[in-house]
Amino acid sequence: MGLASEARGPSPITIPIIDISGYFTGDSQSLSSIAASISAAAQSPGFFQIVGHQVSPDLISRLLGRLAAFFALPEEKKYALHRRNSVALRGFEAVGDQRLEKEFADSKEGFMIGLEAPTEDARFLQGPNQWPDEEDVQGFREIMMDYFAEMRNLSRIMFRLVALSLDLEYTYFDEFVGSDNAISMCRAHRYPPTTEEMAKKTRGIGAHTDFGALTLLLQDEIGGLEVFHRPSETWHAVQPIRGAFVVNIGDMLERWTNDHYTSTLHRVISPVSGQYRYSVAFFNEGLRDQIIECIPTCLKSGEKALYEPVQVEAHLKKRYNISY
Repeated sequence: MGLASEARGPSPITIPIIDISGYFTGDSQSLSSIAASISAAAQSPGFFQIVGHQVSPDLISRLLGRLAAFFALPEEKKYALHRRNSVALRGFEAVGDQRLEKEFADSKEGFMIGLEAPTEDARFLQGPNQWPDEEDVQGFREIMMDYFAEMRNLSRIMFRLVALSLDLEYTYFDEFVGSDNAISMCRAHRYPPTTEEMAKKTRGIGAHTDFGALTLLLQDEIGGLEVFHRPSETWHAVQPIRGAFVVNIGDMLERWTNDHYTSTLHRVISPVSGQYRYSVAFFNEGLRDQIIECIPTCLKSGEKALYEPVQVEAHLKKRYNISY
């Protein structure tokens, strides 16, 4: 993209680590502190990591194990589950299927699921999932859906904390994220081992901002995620922290907050490693028919909304059509 190179010297970006365990105790002082931390991080750099979330480490470990088994399947079995066979655009994505930078095809495989819905009720990004045969990857469907349910609940919690950070009632986003008509997706990625020479020519995922409202990312310990610091035009690594989730603001929430919160450009480089890299992103894109227009607390006296209202589904379709 010709944006910049890696930073040299001290980083101008700090990715905050926010402990959200106070949410579960209900302590008002802790909630205020968490909300203030989220507000600061969501404004700049638009990324933070959370700990104290109560998602089981055993669930994460079992998930990563089953993902390794799925991606190790023969190519023909994975391609039988390709997203082009899905009315909901779910299933397997091959290396190079997505291109987020013109210069690079994304060097990753993917597998996406969402809330199960009958084919006859399918709409954009909503419908039935595709699954491998149980004998091919035992327990894969169960563990993926267990993880999806956990992340859907964690996403609801994060939106409640975001609501508090915007001086809204904590339930302000509940229907947006919790309704059966809300678009929520879980996409797992596997990145291939990369030599120094390959790393110069590839991207794990090209530079982009996320399409939806809020992303929760599980990354393994190999790393590769980087965020862009526009003032210095430099890229900075988001260091993996065991047990933490990376949280970032998407375009929809930036728009909803009248640019009060920041959707930051990010990418995944192809880290030099002899191992596969795994990550799992949970996207809560929101209630498909909801109109996104400036949140009242994000419009100061005398200010005007920066964006025209937009329907969630229309916004997402436009962004997906560009990247695939």
